[in-house]
Amino acid sequence: MATAFLRETEVIEESMEGGKKVRRKGIFLLPNLFTTSALFAGFFAVVAGINGDFTAAAVAIFIAMVLDGLDGRVARMTNTQSAFGAEYDSLADMISFGMAPALVAFTWILQDIGKTGWVVAFLYVACAALRLARFNVQIGSVDKKWFIGLPSPSAAALVAACVWTFHSFDADAFAFKLLMLFIVGAAGILMVSNIRYYSFKDLDLKGPVPFVVLLAIVLGFVVISIEPSVMLLLLFSAYVISGPVLALMRKAKPAAESDSGAA
Repeated sequence: MATAFLRETEVIEESMEGGKKVRRKGIFLLPNLFTTSALFAGFFAVVAGINGDFTAAAVAIFIAMVLDGLDGRVARMTNTQSAFGAEYDSLADMISFGMAPALVAFTWILQDIGKTGWVVAFLYVACAALRLARFNVQIGSVDKKWFIGLPSPSAAALVAACVWTFHSFDADAFAFKLLMLFIVGAAGILMVSNIRYYSFKDLDLKGPVPFVVLLAIVLGFVVISIEPSVMLLLLFSAYVISGPVLALMRKAKPAAESDSGAA
C-alpha cells in the first residue's frame, strides 16, 4: 500500500534539456526546504498576529523574506531549478507576503476602522496575488535589471516594519490608523502598477569588491542593530518611494530635453 501511495503521489516534470524533452520524477529537496521554511515563517506571522504578538509577527515576515531570497539562489547555485519549485515558491510567497502582512496589519490596527479596514486589507491580498501571477507570466520577457511593480517581499517588509515600529511606540491614535490604511493600500496598488523598481540582480556577488564595500556593509548592520524596526522602516520606505521618484524623473527628462531643443 505504501508503495502504491508513493507511486500515485509522485511528482513528474517535463523539461527541455539539450533540445530534448526529459521526464524527471521527484523534487529537489534543498531549494524546496528553504521555500517551506519561508512558508512556515509566513504562517507563524499570521498565528503571532492573531495572538497579539505583533513584534514576533513582523520579525517572522522579515525572516520569510530572507529565506525567500535564498531558495532561488540555492536552486541556481546547485542547478536544481524546476517548474515545481517555481510554482511552490509563488504559493509560499502568497502566504508570506500576501496574506500574512495584510492579516497582521488588520488584527493590529485596521480592524479598528471597521469595513474600510478589511476592504483595504483584502485589496492588498488581491494585489499581491495579481502581482505574483503577472511576475510568473513575464519571466524571461522583461529586463532582469528591473521589477515591474513593487516586489511583494518589499511591500510585505514595508507593512511589517510599520507594524513593528508603530506597535513598539504604542501608536494607536486615529492618525496612525489612517496612516496604516494609506500604507497598506498604497503598497497594494504599487505592486500591480507598471512602475519599475531596481532588482539588484545585475550585482556581481562573486567578483572582488573594494574593501570599503565590506566596511559599508558592516556599518549598515551596526546601524540597523541600533533600532532594527525604525531602520528597516526607513530602508524599505526609501526603496518603495524610489520607484515613483525615478518614474517622475524619467518623465521630466524628455520634457526638459524638448524644451531645451525648442529654445
